[in-house]
Amino acid sequence: MKTSTLLAAALCGVAAVEGAVLWDGRFNDFTSSADLNKWSWANQVGPYPFTNKEYYIHGSGTVNRYINLSPDYKNPNDTVSKQGARFTLDSTAYWNGQTMRRIELIPQTKAAINRGKVFYHFSISRRDTNAPSVNKEHQICFFESHFTELKYGWISGEQGAANPALQWMTNQRTQWKLSEWKANVWHNFAYEIDFSGNRVGLWYSEGGADLKQVVAPVGGVSTSSNGQDWHLGVLELPRSGYPNTNEDYYFSGVFIEDGAITTKIGGPGEFFWV
Repeated sequence: MKTSTLLAAALCGVAAVEGAVLWDGRFNDFTSSADLNKWSWANQVGPYPFTNKEYYIHGSGTVNRYINLSPDYKNPNDTVSKQGARFTLDSTAYWNGQTMRRIELIPQTKAAINRGKVFYHFSISRRDTNAPSVNKEHQICFFESHFTELKYGWISGEQGAANPALQWMTNQRTQWKLSEWKANVWHNFAYEIDFSGNRVGLWYSEGGADLKQVVAPVGGVSTSSNGQDWHLGVLELPRSGYPNTNEDYYFSGVFIEDGAITTKIGGPGEFFWV
C-alpha cells in the first residue's frame, strides 16, 4: 500500500484495508499507453514490460496503434479502475515475422502468481465498430501452453464458415461458452487456477453483477507457468479466403489475487472507507 494512502486514511480517521492483490494491471497509474514505453531493463517500472521483445507482443508500429486508454474503454460498473484499454489488431499487427496478428501484454512482477491457488481477473467487451471476425480463431487471455484461455470465432477444424460463440477452454476442450458474443456487453471473468493441484475453474458475470462460479475446478490440467507467460490480449490465426480487417477488444479490471476470491467487479481498491 502506498504511503500516501496510509496517510490519507490516518488523517481522515478511517481504517485502511488491503485486498489480496498479487499483481495489479488495472491501468490506473498510466497517463496514456505511451507510459508503456518507459519500461526498460534499467528502469523496470509499471505492471507491464513493453520495450523488450521477450515480454511484449505487438506489431511494428508505435504503441498507440495497438493500445489506447480511456475511461470510455472500461466496464462502467467497475468503480476501482480509472480507465480501460482498447487493444487493436490492424494491418501491421504481426509480431516477429509471424503470420498471426497479435497484441498482448504480459505481467511484470516477482509475486507468486504461478504458485498455489490464484485468481486471474479481467473484463472484456467488444463493439460493432471494428468487431472481431466470427470467421477466424481468436485466442484470448491465454498462457503460453494454452492450458486455459478464451476463444472466439471459427475454430480450426470446425464445420461451417463462422462461429459467434465466446468459449472458455482447458487443454483445448470447451468447458463453458456463450452462444454469441454480443456488442456493448461487458463480460467479467476470473480464472481460478490451482497450480499445485493442476485444476482450473471459471468465475463469470455480466455487466455489474458479482462473479459466480460457473465451472467448478477441472482436474488433470497441466497448469505450467513461469509467472511470465500469461498473455493479456488476443492472438488471431490466419484463414485463407478471409481478409484481415481492423479489430478492437476492450479490457478492464485486470488483476491477480490469492486467498478468497473478490466477486465485486473491479476488485479491491488501494483502501476502503470503513
